[in-house]
Amino acid sequence: MIVSILIFFIIFGILVTSHELGHFMIAKSGGIRVNEFFVGMGPTIWKKQKGETLYSIKLLPIGGACVFDGMDPVEDEQVGYDEHSFLNAPVWRRIATLFGGPVANFVIAYILAVILVGVSSWEFPTVKGLTDDSAAAEAGLQAGDTIISIDGEKVYMASEVTLISQFAEGSPMDIVYERNGEVKETVLTPRYSDEDKRYYMGVYLGEYKDIKGPKILKYAWYNVRFNFKVTYRSLALLIKGKLSKDDVAGPVGMVKMVDDTYKEVSPYGVSAVIVVMLSLTIILSVNLGVMNLLPLPALDGGRLVFQFIEVITGKKVPPEKEGIVHMVGMVLLMALMALIMINDISKFTR
Repeated sequence: MIVSILIFFIIFGILVTSHELGHFMIAKSGGIRVNEFFVGMGPTIWKKQKGETLYSIKLLPIGGACVFDGMDPVEDEQVGYDEHSFLNAPVWRRIATLFGGPVANFVIAYILAVILVGVSSWEFPTVKGLTDDSAAAEAGLQAGDTIISIDGEKVYMASEVTLISQFAEGSPMDIVYERNGEVKETVLTPRYSDEDKRYYMGVYLGEYKDIKGPKILKYAWYNVRFNFKVTYRSLALLIKGKLSKDDVAGPVGMVKMVDDTYKEVSPYGVSAVIVVMLSLTIILSVNLGVMNLLPLPALDGGRLVFQFIEVITGKKVPPEKEGIVHMVGMVLLMALMALIMINDISKFTR
């Protein structure tokens, strides 16, 4: 467990630091003053003042922040802010600064994906075999066929086929595949398993090949794109109420996820651990980027809503009123994180 916790801290450090650094770099380049840049929450365990910015690390690994001058002022404070404050910066500069964090997460995810694709094999969506009396066999698929697209959505990896199949929820799927250099089409209707409570295509997928040269850049994009689709489609399931509380994890749940993964792959050596943890970091980085763009108070997406209201109406929302909305949002967010943490802890005792 100690090794897993250390790995988690490394992953967490990459995710949060890159996110806040994205905000920081855009703010600094646009002349916006940054009062504090910190990673973690709670009591400060290290700090250093450099120029106008206080850099610090806090005890609890559950977040971080880039605090801009004049970001959430109260009404009687607004007179004291100059043109270098977030409050008085041009609206598009504020928008760019807020987008900086999520964009940094996507950029880091892509850089890590380039490394991952370069050091590991790619799993192509090629049929290895069929289950007995499967929907795939009925649709005419055979071992050796490579799936090109499903319902008009191109696929480049075996996991994409599984993802699309799960979200199809049993509806017929238009499959385009290649067999011996010839492109063919068919319609496949997944079959429901009463035992597993889910639909199956009835195929075993995966043909591993190494990606070399410039193609690595393209396939790294396919990797990030896949994780983006997993994230927003999972959010859709959560909104529809098709996911339970056990499908959501906070820092404690992430530690358990890392620990379970580490125990599973560690017998295969250090290289296997590195590859799997790289993959996990990419998933979480994309997830963090997407989650922060949700239009919820206190998140980057929630703050962006107010900036775009200003762009559309030509009038700035009173900063003190916006600050109250974000403060309430932060309280609710902290309460939600506490509930998630309690649920994560309960999983250890089950």
